[in-house]
Amino acid sequence: MGEQTDTTPAGIVATTLDTSQYVHLHNHTHHSLLDGLTKIPGLIDRVKELGMEAVGITDHGTMSGVLEFYKTAKNADIKPVLGMEAYVAARSRHDRDPQKDKARYHLTVLAMDNTGYKNLMRLSTIANLEGMYYKPRIDHELLEEYGEGLIILSGCASSELGENLRVDNYEEAKSIAKWYKSIFGDRYYLELQDHGHPHSSTAWDVQSKINDYLEKLAEELDIPMVITSDGHYLSHDDQDTHEILLCVGTGAYLSDEKRMSLKDFELHVTDPKEIIERWGASHPEAIANTKRIADRCNVDIELGKILIPTFPTPKGHNEKTYLDLLVYRGLAWRYGDVTEEEAESLSIEEARKHTPKEVLERADYELGVIDGMGFNGYFLIVQDFINWGKNQGIIFGPGRGSAAGSIVSYAIRITELDPLKYDLLFERFLNPDRISMPDVDIDIRDTRRNEVIQYCTDKYGAERVANIVTFGTMAARAAVRDVARVLQVPYGESDRLAKLVPQPVQGRHIPLAKSVVDDPDLKREYETNQTAKT
Repeated sequence: MGEQTDTTPAGIVATTLDTSQYVHLHNHTHHSLLDGLTKIPGLIDRVKELGMEAVGITDHGTMSGVLEFYKTAKNADIKPVLGMEAYVAARSRHDRDPQKDKARYHLTVLAMDNTGYKNLMRLSTIANLEGMYYKPRIDHELLEEYGEGLIILSGCASSELGENLRVDNYEEAKSIAKWYKSIFGDRYYLELQDHGHPHSSTAWDVQSKINDYLEKLAEELDIPMVITSDGHYLSHDDQDTHEILLCVGTGAYLSDEKRMSLKDFELHVTDPKEIIERWGASHPEAIANTKRIADRCNVDIELGKILIPTFPTPKGHNEKTYLDLLVYRGLAWRYGDVTEEEAESLSIEEARKHTPKEVLERADYELGVIDGMGFNGYFLIVQDFINWGKNQGIIFGPGRGSAAGSIVSYAIRITELDPLKYDLLFERFLNPDRISMPDVDIDIRDTRRNEVIQYCTDKYGAERVANIVTFGTMAARAAVRDVARVLQVPYGESDRLAKLVPQPVQGRHIPLAKSVVDDPDLKREYETNQTAKT
């Protein structure tokens, strides 16, 4: 069901919009650290429950939640709109004057297509590597260079436009809007935020003022408008919890009168019926534009492929034949009667003659699995930087985890533990019935780790080398203690409550919501102690 036009008895034309015609394009998840409360599965469930067909994600300065969001939305038959709320530097991303550059502006950036998605990743990367100053920042130069395939919404009250319009600097805001339109054309929209509507239950006069100015800009510059809700949590019931989260992030008490607070705003994933009720009569196009933008955004991420560089093998070899050569040479000196130096000149046939039969059987099997799973290049890359590092005098660990069960890893010095001596299983490391990337845990002397990373960067190119992020989540006991501090619960009581939370099982933390139901001691405390329930 789409747009319908009815004529009232008074002759006034009113536009009726279906809930599917509105799309939330500005949402923060828990990847907006200590600011966003929304979990991605919950966001998708809520969107479906409200009868919507698409939703966007725009976390502060990061795309770390994009893949989880993309997969979860696709599995639920919800169209994912991938984005980021970027920080735009007051001047250049290279400037770091504390008097001038602490200020930065918010900007809502959405990927329209695969080119835009790649450019959005570039912007995020450069912001963190080059623009980091309190926050990861981009600038106009980067937006111009990597603007292809991006849709830009002008942003919240903390945007370039918002900051100027709230102090009546209309001409400067107009100049900024002209610049964005000159770069992005019909991919630039002025963002009216719902908490600026006079009929909102928490109407903010500053946002109302900004919205009025934006309408004027839209008319003068012929720039389309779009309505957003700036979601930080799922429902209005989560508002108090979100306030506690903000206190955890800012180190404040909930009772502090001067603390950072967003209690005066409705920042939940608003029911589209409410949006339509408030804005439908006056701004039907701004509502419809949310769906039009979502329709324009079509990113297709190819998942499940092995994305590793091609290893530069010597002339006459491919990755398989070269790995085989290195392995059998390694076996000859690990298990045979030749030195490591002598083994370096052996052919595969000669090396096999110096190697015990049971060792060859194990190696032949492992190499067959590695080749069948397409991981020859992976082993060559790993052994190359490890052996380079060892030759530079950099200390590496002997190997741990499942990789120590591989005789191939032992032969080419990825590990220093003999899997046959300790009866270690290769299948714990690689199993052809369970296709996944090998996981080699490598311990490198921390004071020289950067040398190894630089070696890889020089060899394969900076665009093919990256650090892998680790996400830390607030475990149940830590959450209890943090919330207790914010609520000023005495330490002794908060410590006692935290210790009632069950310990992790096999390293896995049990969600607090589950423990409150399943653990009898914690359940009793929750039901009988008002402090615990709070």
